[in-house]
Amino acid sequence: QVQPVESGGGLVQAGGSLRLSCAASVSTFSAYAVAWFRQPPGKEREFVAAIFRSYGRTYYADSVKGRFTISRDNGKNTVSLQLDSLRTEDTTVYYCAVDQRLILTSLRLPNAYDYWGQGTQVTVSS
Repeated sequence: QVQPVESGGGLVQAGGSLRLSCAASVSTFSAYAVAWFRQPPGKEREFVAAIFRSYGRTYYADSVKGRFTISRDNGKNTVSLQLDSLRTEDTTVYYCAVDQRLILTSLRLPNAYDYWGQGTQVTVSS
């Protein structure tokens, strides 16, 4: 059983930065695709960024492209999401999701991921 655990959320002013981390206790972490999603109040969970397994190709939602950077450290079994140039509309809970069998065309779909963390709150003040 894979249980992702997020950390690194908090309160920051607009224009500031945060770094989120997702850790998973699994021996073959490099074999998992890892994504970040967020769910604004009253809205559906939305894709933010993902890093595919093995070669680590990255994908981003248009709304965060150029501001957020996803990366992985397979030796530490962690995936990080660097959030720069934060905006008030980035305020919400961020979730880490992992899956070993994910295919590329499903990367942006929440229901394609088997394992989810509990989420970490990011609050951006004006």
